[in-house]
Amino acid sequence: MPWTHRSFWIAPLIIAAILGLLALIFSRGRLHAVYRSQFPEPRRERLFLACLGFFVTVVVVRGVTLAIHYDIGPFHNVTMHGRHIHHMVWGILLLLLVGYSWLVGVGTGSSGGSRWMGRLTSMLYGVAAALILDEFALWLNLSDVYWQREGRESYEAMAIFGSLLGLGLFGARLLQALVRELFGTSRQYK
Repeated sequence: MPWTHRSFWIAPLIIAAILGLLALIFSRGRLHAVYRSQFPEPRRERLFLACLGFFVTVVVVRGVTLAIHYDIGPFHNVTMHGRHIHHMVWGILLLLLVGYSWLVGVGTGSSGGSRWMGRLTSMLYGVAAALILDEFALWLNLSDVYWQREGRESYEAMAIFGSLLGLGLFGARLLQALVRELFGTSRQYK
């Protein structure tokens, strides 16, 4: 079973430790006040946390896969019955779990819901997206091209999705104002 092998837990524990440490740092004192002032509404905070989960996971997973590729440290591929289990599989399962929890109203940020669960599911969504998109080239080509030229497609997919997350987080207000201005101006001339 893959979950009994030590290398199965290394990347998830590193990701959880980094995200947990960041959550702890911003949960108390002066930094908490700064954090709360930047995210007065849960929707924007959830977008930030998804973005944070995504980029932390991209860095950790790429680092672990490089270590596996170059046989550095205790890192090894996860296999089950001789078959390599790609981290995309874990991303898909995690995305299904987050999606289901949102369907039943857990962590959606709706009134009466747990803000803590909203934060957790948002970070998990970012983690899942990174795990899946890191192997985008594999599911696009239906072949393990991770270390080949076609593997670049994964970088491109991660850059596009990361840009969308960043744009939603940092540029949403600007884009909304531009759309209002453009459509408001165009209606005046009709």
